[in-house]
Amino acid sequence: MIMTEGPGLIALLGSGETAPSSGVVYDRLTARAQAPLQVSILETPAGFQPNSDRVAGKVADFLRVRLQNLRPEVALLPARARGTIHSPDAPAASAAMLQSDLIFLGPGSPTYAARQLAGSLAWQRLQARHRHGAAVVTASAATVAVGALALPVYEIYKVGAELHWQPGLNLLAPYGLSVVFVPHWDNAEGGAELDTSRCYMGQGRYAQLVALLPTGQTVVGIDEHTGLVLDLVAGRAEVLGRGGVTIMRGGVARVVPHKEGFDLGDLGPFHMIDAREGLPAEVWAETKRRPRAVPVAPTVPDEVLALVEERQSARARRDWVAADVLRAQIAAVGWQVKDTPSRPIIEPLDRE
Repeated sequence: MIMTEGPGLIALLGSGETAPSSGVVYDRLTARAQAPLQVSILETPAGFQPNSDRVAGKVADFLRVRLQNLRPEVALLPARARGTIHSPDAPAASAAMLQSDLIFLGPGSPTYAARQLAGSLAWQRLQARHRHGAAVVTASAATVAVGALALPVYEIYKVGAELHWQPGLNLLAPYGLSVVFVPHWDNAEGGAELDTSRCYMGQGRYAQLVALLPTGQTVVGIDEHTGLVLDLVAGRAEVLGRGGVTIMRGGVARVVPHKEGFDLGDLGPFHMIDAREGLPAEVWAETKRRPRAVPVAPTVPDEVLALVEERQSARARRDWVAADVLRAQIAAVGWQVKDTPSRPIIEPLDRE
């Protein structure tokens, strides 16, 4: 349970949703949370892929380890495609979201996510839970999709479509903000041969895309392995992670480095709203948090969580020697790791 009055925090990740660098973002979102933490992962952005459950499952495995102190109870929401049994409009597809403390949307296709979620029951529930205090995390494709306009990354970069923008979900519109989000701002995968910055568009193509935006449109570029955390209650934003955030408004670009912040008014005419605004009454009522018992469990130290994450990385690259060394380091500080098919379980070491 996240203890907050008013809307919860929003974290927009440039990339690295399951990388150690994102840990500081999740820590910020859950700083006031109590166990057990209810987490929902929406499959929609990757819903067109046959393995969308596995895409979401990787995020779930990461969060179970990273947030282990809060004993997260993670639900994958199969709101994949309209017109199917897993439609974002099907009540069962997003039912677990009704009690969520943290809602995650991640990799996939920005335009697909926006098209499937726009006006859907799943999207209404997400907005309602957020306004009841749940935190929302978006990464990569989902960060693009929640903006006022969505960059058609796949259509342009992979298929060669003409440069254009498509409607986004406009998550911040009720608060007076019209913002286009561009993750992977400093991407360098193309090396010296191909400029893949600006979300794989490259600076030349991106300049043409900017020229197609409405006059006065605010654009926020988010570096890789970087999170922009919005606190609507405080009217502030902060940059966490490795890189920075670039704000472009009124023809002026401003770079905000990590560990610094700015007023949400810097993005436009920000204002708070009546939390029920624009939401069906029944959705508002069903997403109100119900009290539940808060069991007590031992707290895993941050240093142990870091060692477990490092060991998981060693196991992934099949470096068994390093994994054994890390297991010994974990035991030396009083904890043990039990490997299971889905995730490692961290428990106090029985000294008896």
